[in-house]
Amino acid sequence: MKFILRMLPLVLVLLLVSQCGYKNPNIYNGPHKTIYVAQWKNRTSELELDQKIYRSLTEWFEKSGSISTVRQKGGSDLILAGEVISIELPSLSYYNSSNASEVKVRLRVRYILKEIATNRILVEVPDETWTEEYFVSSSSSTNMDNEEDALDIIVEDLSKKIYQRTVSLLPTL
Repeated sequence: MKFILRMLPLVLVLLLVSQCGYKNPNIYNGPHKTIYVAQWKNRTSELELDQKIYRSLTEWFEKSGSISTVRQKGGSDLILAGEVISIELPSLSYYNSSNASEVKVRLRVRYILKEIATNRILVEVPDETWTEEYFVSSSSSTNMDNEEDALDIIVEDLSKKIYQRTVSLLPTL
């Protein structure tokens, strides 16, 4: 009996929390939607950057069972298109007069999300800059790896933001 009385507050809290109506904002469970994710234009010399963004966006949209990405515009509900405007690698700090110790990758993009049936623009970002720092070493292969890792972080964060904005807009369509 003592055990039941001690557990009663815990059971009540669990019941209240389970009934609070919490909904994960990163998952869309509404009517099924298809998104045509167009191949992004890459205006930089960074090879396959457009492919990385496409794969990352596709992975994010696959998190929801109610959203499908398609490779054809016909029949889809939404279109997401974008462009990599530029990539810069300016030095941030120096450990002596001529050698950088830290570099910041700066990626500029633009993108648009439209509802195809109405041609209504849902999201339009004409210029957005993403940055990520990495440390420089004396090894060029380590520096290349660090730069690649920083760029991967930017691509992942960009894709996540686009996904979350899209999911937040879908219930209003």
